[in-house]
Amino acid sequence: MLRPDPTDVPWALRPAAVHLLGLLLLVPLAARGADLPAQAALPAQAALPVREVSVFKDGHAFVVHRGSVAVDAKGSAVLRHLPAPVMGTFWAGATDEGVGLAAVTASQGRVRVERTALSLKELVDANPGAEVLVTEVPPANRDPVPYEATILPAPVQTSEELESLAPPGDGPKLPVASDLVFLRTDAGTRVLPLSRIQDLTFRAGPAAKLGREEFRSTLTLSMIRRGAGDGVAPLAEGEAGVGLMYVQRGLRWIPSYRVELDGKGQARVWLQATLVNDLVDLDDVTCNLVVGVPTFALQGSADPIGLEQVAARLAQAVNLENGNRFGNFYANSMMSQVAGGAGAGVAPPQDADAGDANGEKTEDLYVFRLEHVSLKKGERMVVPVSVGSLPYRDFFKLEIPFTPPPEFVQQLDPRQGAEFARLMAAPKAVHTIRLSNTSKAPLTTAPALVMRDGRVLAQGMLSYTSVGAEVDLAVTTAVDIRVTKEEQETRRVPNAQNWNGDQLARLELIGELTLKNLRGQPVDIEVVRHVFGSVESADHDGVIERVNVLEDLSLLGQAAGPAGPGRGGPAGFGWFNWPPWWRQFNGAARIRWQVRLEPGAETSLEYAWSYYGR
Repeated sequence: MLRPDPTDVPWALRPAAVHLLGLLLLVPLAARGADLPAQAALPAQAALPVREVSVFKDGHAFVVHRGSVAVDAKGSAVLRHLPAPVMGTFWAGATDEGVGLAAVTASQGRVRVERTALSLKELVDANPGAEVLVTEVPPANRDPVPYEATILPAPVQTSEELESLAPPGDGPKLPVASDLVFLRTDAGTRVLPLSRIQDLTFRAGPAAKLGREEFRSTLTLSMIRRGAGDGVAPLAEGEAGVGLMYVQRGLRWIPSYRVELDGKGQARVWLQATLVNDLVDLDDVTCNLVVGVPTFALQGSADPIGLEQVAARLAQAVNLENGNRFGNFYANSMMSQVAGGAGAGVAPPQDADAGDANGEKTEDLYVFRLEHVSLKKGERMVVPVSVGSLPYRDFFKLEIPFTPPPEFVQQLDPRQGAEFARLMAAPKAVHTIRLSNTSKAPLTTAPALVMRDGRVLAQGMLSYTSVGAEVDLAVTTAVDIRVTKEEQETRRVPNAQNWNGDQLARLELIGELTLKNLRGQPVDIEVVRHVFGSVESADHDGVIERVNVLEDLSLLGQAAGPAGPGRGGPAGFGWFNWPPWWRQFNGAARIRWQVRLEPGAETSLEYAWSYYGR
């Protein structure tokens, strides 16, 4: 007796991404794997069309299929499409009133497939009963003599026969047809190998299609009809509406921005998405682009419904992707649409607040909705998403990284030491714009092309910015803000501290940063100086901040450069084996100044700090 669908949930899926993403939190429908019955090869219909996808930047996609399927007399519907979902995200159900889904079976089953006959033997097998004129290869020194015949079906060893003759547990078998040609003639049944036939003339046009059984990975849906009371029965032969949904890797979106500055405090911001489809054909679907960091607890595990072979292919694809296949996308590269015509129906974004066109918020995620997206598997496409205006202000950022301590410099070769000395001696201010996100959608992490008056100024990287927050976008090095740095040791106290027999000296130092504005207009400069040790003083209202050396110094492994906010030191600090006494006696700090310089004006920022060393 078939049992009702244990979920007992109508499959009336709303298109809203909020509803779709929320379903991921539920426990999936249990599905069992089994082969199709050996005595019958069911016809498998094409895959259910994709109606909606929710695409994440990390390459996962939430895919929803919906459509009608053919149901046989036993209430079974067979689908060719076999997904490879993330463990626990596969769901299936019926969409028609009074119809339920009893089970979903993934299997390697026999499926009858129609193919075009391409060889002479395939044409013979595709046309039993056809009247033909046969010309055989004649013996030597004799002319061929055509004769009339009727094609007879060739004998076939059935699957049941082959399985009965095979050792136990040898698995299912496909039927095997004789490679001989059987012809009915006036003299009787003529049997000859295909190589004996020189010419074959059909009296009428031959059938061009040949049905053959093949092993295919299939999904079998066992459909039931819900009756009055507790009665359920297999669904009668006909059609039924069904739906599938799951999370699978292979479809991603890569955002990029274009920021057009007007020079008066307003920036026109365009967002576009590069869709990379290596998952499934999309034909006029609703595509939800998700901003945020999704959590898929079992994203590294494939659901058993995908079968072992599919899981292996998925792992291979993921390994390829983790190598270099998509590396160029996150290196700020952009790929345009590969195949012409795909996605031609995508509607352009409306002129609205930046990031607000057709968007909606769900929990910690934000979703941009695109309608009528068409993209074949293997294609890539660039889609406009939104456009709007955000306020910004210009300022200049000068960041002086940590000076490498002597213990670090001693481990460098001369070339590395010279490079560090150059970085420390020639700091540069960077022209930066600070965008205020006054829109209704967050800004996502993405490369940004900065332009003004139709000319490219720079390409930077926007970081994730919540609604109401601000984000800095570096434009270019400010060569007309002249910066000089001078530092010197003012006092050295030998044997100031003792650590396990090591005598440590206290070094007292002072520094001066001189800034001059050569731009011809007033400028605001934000100055940050990172130092090892303890800061004693800073003039011009400098703000001194002590750094948590247990955590913040993990940033020191990042590349050096005055443009990088929060990047405190040259590359290599991360792998340096700090002496055990270093954290005991030394800390780290940063000093921040806010400076406004009129045209031609100059100012000097002075500070003092101390450091323990050997």
